[in-house]
Amino acid sequence: MELRCTRLDPRATLPTRAHDGDAGLDLYALEGATLGAGERAAVGTGIAVEIPEGYAGLVLPRSGLAIRHGIALVNAPGLIDSGYRGELRVLLLNTDPEVAFELAPGDRIAQLLVTPFAVAEPVEAAGLGASARGSGGFGSSGT
Repeated sequence: MELRCTRLDPRATLPTRAHDGDAGLDLYALEGATLGAGERAAVGTGIAVEIPEGYAGLVLPRSGLAIRHGIALVNAPGLIDSGYRGELRVLLLNTDPEVAFELAPGDRIAQLLVTPFAVAEPVEAAGLGASARGSGGFGSSGT
């Protein structure tokens, strides 16, 4: 499968895989930024992608940034629908309560996973089928 990409800025870096067979494509910061302790920022990549119909793009955090610097994604995962053609922007959050994070142009800031999805049409029903879990909610399966 091909993922059509367009540079919206000549300085932009197209997404890449660190290793053959990796699921995620690395996304790169177009410009530098400073995220103070507890601050968030929308960081541009300078690229747009054409997600094929029947697929979605999920923007996921990079584990290295999370463990070394406390950098998370505010809306993880971010969702890119197949009809979107604008710039990919990554919503970064510095979770460190004391230390600022310096982002340089060209830094890898997130991963893009292109995945198929089912188009489910909501249908109102008088009731739902039984399941072993039933109505057990968040945290109901223990620690």
